[in-house]
Amino acid sequence: MTTYLDDHATTPCDPRVVEAMLPHFTGQFANPSSTSHLPGRRAADAVEQAREQVAALLSAPPADVVFTAGATESNNLALYGVARAAAHGSRRRIITLPTEHKAVLEPCRDLGEQGFEVVYAPVDRDGLVVLDALEELLTPETLLVSIQAANSEIGTVQPLDEVAGRVRAAGALLHCDATQAVGRVPLDWRALPIDLLSLSGHKLYGPKGSGALLMRRALRRGGLVPLMRGGGQEGGLRPGTHNVPAIVGLGVAAELMRQEGLEEAARVRAMRDRFEQALRTRLPGARINGHPLRRLPGNSSVTLPGMEADALLLNLPGYALSLGSACNSGALEPSYVLTAIGLSREDADATFRVGLGRFTQQEDLDHLTEDVVTAHDRLRTLAL
Repeated sequence: MTTYLDDHATTPCDPRVVEAMLPHFTGQFANPSSTSHLPGRRAADAVEQAREQVAALLSAPPADVVFTAGATESNNLALYGVARAAAHGSRRRIITLPTEHKAVLEPCRDLGEQGFEVVYAPVDRDGLVVLDALEELLTPETLLVSIQAANSEIGTVQPLDEVAGRVRAAGALLHCDATQAVGRVPLDWRALPIDLLSLSGHKLYGPKGSGALLMRRALRRGGLVPLMRGGGQEGGLRPGTHNVPAIVGLGVAAELMRQEGLEEAARVRAMRDRFEQALRTRLPGARINGHPLRRLPGNSSVTLPGMEADALLLNLPGYALSLGSACNSGALEPSYVLTAIGLSREDADATFRVGLGRFTQQEDLDHLTEDVVTAHDRLRTLAL
């Protein structure tokens, strides 16, 4: 039996979500665009109910929710859509962070090759954007700023209110990849002057293949060009037959997060803190990455100096954990997030990530602490 502790990669689908989805695979299978008959209208109602549920989680108007197949699509729609709409304008600068997800970094790189000026605001050793540096980069030519709400590797939560104020003052648009943060940290669409926000169902205990892009209605009037053309679903911004089971699952997952998220976050944070304290007591050299206070409740990025994290995880076969390194282009390279916050290659290679969540129990972490210490000591002995 494997103990799953990788909730930043994906979360298990909540059984209540699965239960809500199942009828839409069988008896309630109609196309929501077929509103000429009752089954189609019922399917359309299910889509709109899910839209209301997603909107409620973020205190947003339902009309601002555009359903997609996940955060990668949402990020691409936001970045390419805004850039294409402004292709002949004077604003050609795009600002992002070096610690963003690849679903933001790769479109930005491609847009740079297409003639946009892409610049990267620095982050500090905790992964927070350096606000003064960001402000210096905000020129009259700035079109768009894309900054995540929280980082998937080190959990650092960005000061979106301070970022948004600076971006708004510069007359630029702000996109936020909130995939890791939605339901875990407070995000109020009404209060934050964010123009576009991406989220994904499978990070909220919903189904894979579901997601949404929240966008201000003003952008629908020529401010964003869709990636695809087709039947006109989602206001023409995301054509194609709706994936009703996935959309329903996303809606229920969002509703559960709205109802239970704050209590769940407090429980998870307490377990995380106990785990980190116990690990550092047993292994005094252990270091925790990310901001000490502004961090996702279920995130623990641990560096054990002098230890090869991949070897450590091989000695922990009963756990699903994540390495701090990613295999890129066939060669093992250190995590770009960890190097961006100043870790050496050696320390990046000595880092692993624990992702706690809804179904994590304290005993899982107590056992993990013991097993990490045992594996660490065994590898140390073998290295002598």
